[in-house]
Amino acid sequence: MISDRVAVALVAAVALGARIAAAGQIGFPIPEDTAYYVDVARNLLAGRGLVADALWSYQTPPLVFPRPAFEVWLPLPTLAAALPMAVAGATFAAAQVVPVVAGVAVAVLAWRLAADAAAELRLPPGRAKTVALGTGLTAAVYLPLVLHSALPDSTMLFAALALGATLLMARLLAEPRGFAPSDRRLLGLGVLLGLAALTRNEAAWLALAWLALVLAQGDLPREARLRAVASVGLLSFAVFAPWAVRNWLVFGTPLPGQALANALSVTGFDIFAWQDQPTLERYLALGPARLVELRLVGLGHNLVNVLVLLGIPVAVVGLVALPWSGRLRALRPLLLFGAITFGATSLLFPVATTWGTFLHAAGPVHVLLVVAAVLGLDRLLAAVGRRRGWTRPVAWLGPTLTIAGSLLFSTVFVPGFGAQAATRERQFAALAAAFERLGTPLGTGPGRTGPVITNFPIWLAYATDAPALALPDEPPEAVLDLAAAFPGTRFLVILGDEHGRWPVVLTAEPTTDAGRRCFQPLDLAAAAPAAEAEALAEVRAWRLGCPEEER
Repeated sequence: MISDRVAVALVAAVALGARIAAAGQIGFPIPEDTAYYVDVARNLLAGRGLVADALWSYQTPPLVFPRPAFEVWLPLPTLAAALPMAVAGATFAAAQVVPVVAGVAVAVLAWRLAADAAAELRLPPGRAKTVALGTGLTAAVYLPLVLHSALPDSTMLFAALALGATLLMARLLAEPRGFAPSDRRLLGLGVLLGLAALTRNEAAWLALAWLALVLAQGDLPREARLRAVASVGLLSFAVFAPWAVRNWLVFGTPLPGQALANALSVTGFDIFAWQDQPTLERYLALGPARLVELRLVGLGHNLVNVLVLLGIPVAVVGLVALPWSGRLRALRPLLLFGAITFGATSLLFPVATTWGTFLHAAGPVHVLLVVAAVLGLDRLLAAVGRRRGWTRPVAWLGPTLTIAGSLLFSTVFVPGFGAQAATRERQFAALAAAFERLGTPLGTGPGRTGPVITNFPIWLAYATDAPALALPDEPPEAVLDLAAAFPGTRFLVILGDEHGRWPVVLTAEPTTDAGRRCFQPLDLAAAAPAAEAEALAEVRAWRLGCPEEER
């Protein structure tokens, strides 16, 4: 029987190997928000401060270049990535160090959660160690956790902080000790909540889970419960307060100013809105039936697309076993946090969540499903063994199935994701070369393009250093108004077949929009080498300029 130290070392080693292998296959930040964190870290190390060269939303002033960063997202992933980048160079590979390390911590925390659950169930020592080790090794190769461990965004860092916080919550509630002010676990929980709040806005649901769990401790004096809530709250606020002050000074509010607008979105493209921004009136005009439908779509997306399809087959087993395993005291804080997060993102932000809100906060929920799956299989196999009179232990069979299933899907799908990243990298390299051939290199300064309007502004800014503006899903005249608001904006670039009504709006009949005459098509592939022409096959560009009579 292996010791806990050996088990932790084994889980950490497998998790580290899987994540290094995944990171080595992904050389470009995909999805797009990943590029934001890395690009801001590069700007920080270059002495420019926490600024971005992409305006991907127009709902929070000031709308300037360079743009003060993190009007909605939070800075800790960038600050953490800047540390290895300062040592090893401002590269994407260096930025991947932090999520890799965080991913290893998540696998180890999954082992710890399963060990605590097995102890609560009073499983025999050998069986308990098998369950814990099997859970840790499954988490080490589980596709959603491996994939996001190669991406320097908020996902894995938040997962590690949230799991650490829920683990502390479970232990504090199991042995409250009156929630004494000298209890270092309260200090640790406050710090973890504060750091989580600097990583993702879903830290609010962590705090809400802690409040609910403490208030439910009816056998404790009221003063003790108040002390537990207040001490953790004050510590977490102290950690977050400097950032709140910065946001107040830069954006005029200490809170994410765009949260309400995201809740009022009626389409995912609302995040890019320029003239037709989300309003309560427009939202309510959808009517009750459509508003209910949006929430059903959000629930289905979060359940199927984020949890089941990414985590299959383990996630399916975990969901089936969750009603039983979720009742365990060791898992109760994680279950409550996961339920609040799932419900809030699905019901309060039903449109935004289809564009990634829950996806990036789902790391702890995936771990919960892994733990539930291994515990559920262990219980099932034990019941079958008793019924059939098996004389040999088969506790290893459940973890073998979950590890094998997770490893198979990670091995198959991570390379495909890496291929997508490489395709994007080639596409932007070819785009930069095409503008060089046009005699207007991407970027600012004499003879350069100036700001470029595009459906992928963060990627364009990251890959080319050109300032970029998000393309709103609005009529051509609105896009021309956007260009006029940012002097020097002369080009529109669209990657892919469509972006809402674009680019079909420029050719669709009938139309009364005279503004479309101000978009002059460019042949980016002209005189391009074969490889670049292939990369530019799905890229279209226009020069912005109206005929004289329309000016």
